[in-house]
Amino acid sequence: MARSLLMSWFERRTWQNPDWTLDDIVAAKGDRTVSVVLPALDEEDTVAEVVGTVRPLLGTVVDELVVMDSGSTDATAELAARAGARVVHREDVLPELPPVPGKGEVLWRSLAATTGDVVVFLDSDLVDPDPAFVPTLLGPLLCEEGVHLVKGFYRRPLRLESSGGGRVTELLARPVLSALRPSLSGLIQPLGGEYAATREFLESVPFAAGYGVEIGLILDAEARYGLEGLAQVNLGVRKHRNRSLLQLGVMARQILGTALARCGIKSDDPAQLTQFAQVGDEWLPEVAEVSVSDRPPMREVRGLQA
Repeated sequence: MARSLLMSWFERRTWQNPDWTLDDIVAAKGDRTVSVVLPALDEEDTVAEVVGTVRPLLGTVVDELVVMDSGSTDATAELAARAGARVVHREDVLPELPPVPGKGEVLWRSLAATTGDVVVFLDSDLVDPDPAFVPTLLGPLLCEEGVHLVKGFYRRPLRLESSGGGRVTELLARPVLSALRPSLSGLIQPLGGEYAATREFLESVPFAAGYGVEIGLILDAEARYGLEGLAQVNLGVRKHRNRSLLQLGVMARQILGTALARCGIKSDDPAQLTQFAQVGDEWLPEVAEVSVSDRPPMREVRGLQA
């Protein structure tokens, strides 16, 4: 029975060949507003191109385009502004709360820096981004009833291979979801950085400050709305900067910590992750502190400020 329910959701809430046009999206949008947010940390090589794919949509599909800078030390902010985005530095949003490192931190702060009824998140390290990403992600939210979170899925080339990216997804996220929340096994790219959600949902749940943000939002959306509150759309191909295995290890520990916490299993915070690097003929330990903490729901923060 559980599998039949999962397959039923997959068939109804998965768009393998989305065919919404820009006119369809604008008509369905009505008087709702849309914010597009790009989290960025030292992405001077790619951020302008990503902004450039969204900029032509301003005034129709998109109402505001914001690059949330997470403390870049290169020309990310300057190039994003020149390309047509409004750049917001994390320290300038909720300044009474000192920022902590992490992708989820700037996504959380973006809720206080934007006003859209719907928020679309795009990673700023995309290579050759498709201008259709934003309209496609908006399709289920604006055209279907009851959808609060839409995840993009795609083929992820790894270097010169036709596929093979998404190593943390296949080696960690998918097995963890299968074990702890099998109802979410139908999600093709649970960790992808291209997704859209209603502000109603985003402001009602906590945000993992680090790389656990995506899996945390998925788990919270399913807990709040059931599977019917989630959808997924095919974005074609997604290329981005690939990370080393050591970097992916830290990322995976944050994701695991968030998933365990959402499923009622406590873990230390900050946690320690020991990895090993070869120096000459020796293998030496490298210990990293990994935070798995959450930021509170933005609705609660706004309530305290009122």
